[in-house]
Amino acid sequence: MPHGLPPDLVLPEPRPLPAGFADRLAGIVGTDHVELDPARRLEASRDHAWLSPVLTARLPDVVADLVVAPGSTAELAAVIGAAHEAGVPITARGKGTGNYGQAVPLAAGMVVETDRMNAVRDVGDGWIDAGPGTSFVRLEAAARRHGQQLRVFPSTVSSTIGGFLAGGAGGTGSIEHGFLWDGRTVASVDVLPCWDAPEVATFLGDDALPYVHTYGTTGVVAGARVLTEPARSWTAVLAGFDDVGSAGRAGLAVMALDPVPRNVSVDDAALVGCLPADDAMPAGRASLRSIVATDAVDAHLEVVRSMGGRIEAVRPDGAGQLVSLSFNHVTLRAKRVRPALCHLQVGGEPLVEAPDDVRAVLPGAMLHLDGRGPAPDVGFGGLLLSEFVDVDTLYEGVDRLRDIGVFVVDPHTWMLGGHGGVDELRSVAAHQDPAGLLNPGKIPPSVPVAG
Repeated sequence: MPHGLPPDLVLPEPRPLPAGFADRLAGIVGTDHVELDPARRLEASRDHAWLSPVLTARLPDVVADLVVAPGSTAELAAVIGAAHEAGVPITARGKGTGNYGQAVPLAAGMVVETDRMNAVRDVGDGWIDAGPGTSFVRLEAAARRHGQQLRVFPSTVSSTIGGFLAGGAGGTGSIEHGFLWDGRTVASVDVLPCWDAPEVATFLGDDALPYVHTYGTTGVVAGARVLTEPARSWTAVLAGFDDVGSAGRAGLAVMALDPVPRNVSVDDAALVGCLPADDAMPAGRASLRSIVATDAVDAHLEVVRSMGGRIEAVRPDGAGQLVSLSFNHVTLRAKRVRPALCHLQVGGEPLVEAPDDVRAVLPGAMLHLDGRGPAPDVGFGGLLLSEFVDVDTLYEGVDRLRDIGVFVVDPHTWMLGGHGGVDELRSVAAHQDPAGLLNPGKIPPSVPVAG
């Protein structure tokens, strides 16, 4: 699998904003919801790509020409139609918590913020329907009021449903339900194409997948119906182990319990030292943290102890803390302590069976694991964090990881395609966005076949 950005990459050319365009948008959404202030435009043109030293160096210093915040689906459609007519690039944005430059407007133009479209529109048995700007905090609270819970939500719970569907992957709940592209999280997605007079189309089930994790290049998310399940009571359990391999093997065992834990994370001892101090995560020991159904805590404790673990804490109200110590939130926290750290997304059996070999490929490497599924493919993905030396050292490490059987997804590119499906992506985007105005520069260019 190729990695990195091609050295001869041609970036999209920013286009001058047509005269009177801001006034036209103000006529649609109101003057207060069209932002021309340079500081606000800069803020809306950045995301968490700063987690990557590679992206920090390579992302162009582009700032949107304006920021617009529609308050309804009708206003969003009118804004997109106006941009299509005027040839203005469109970058849809949630909370900007993505890590790969998803929300960076490479061709400048217009950033569309959906914060005002934050209504929970309906709740039914097994689903919740909401506007694209609705946060996961609000979604989970609404589901709980109806005796339900979200199947999956990201570690950054302030993220919006539109932003997560466009740029996210998985999170708490992914052990049982997998990632977005596994088709067990989303019931339907409402999408607006980039046409002169766009109308919402609702895509159900597998038909929604071309609009998930595509950075808004195949259409702007105008709402979604995500799947829920009966609510459970959850308890946080923190355990310590002598080494990360033992903690990982115990994690695999607890993920085989019924009911399935909502979240399982592992950090090696060195990485524990970069996280917020906690008596239940003692220095010098690997940490296994699980969000377990309250009625299954005893079974969980028995498995952990039988595999050499020491129970450090059982916290009935601790699930929120463990969510914030999972997935790429760990990179965020570790870089606050060691800013020079760089991360890779990794997966495969060597993470548990040969962690020393995995960590040996990069200087000072540390390992974080997160449980994911769905069954029968329950296992660990994770992060390998190391000191950043230079790009060559990083990608030589990627090659060595793949040589020993580690699956690597490159988090140092703003290009789509790390999970495959690029040909279908190009096809859908060509229909939904014939003028190429939706988040330009994020779909890899097609390469002519020789001969």
